[in-house]
Amino acid sequence: MIGGFGVWELIIILVIVMVLFGAKRLPELAKGLGQGITEFKKAQKATTEDDEPSPEAHSTSVKETSPKKDS
Repeated sequence: MIGGFGVWELIIILVIVMVLFGAKRLPELAKGLGQGITEFKKAQKATTEDDEPSPEAHSTSVKETSPKKDS
């Protein structure tokens, strides 16, 4: 059971999709859907990486300086 649909409901939906689009076009639709999901995940990952500051931004370098002696 996927998302509240039983086996018979999924079979009926599959038959309707095959009648509407034809068996030849189904692989093309699946490929396009897969590419769309892949692009969405890439964009989501890029957005997440942009939001997180890099570790270098958090590190602060403190220079230790010794006092100068006047001679």
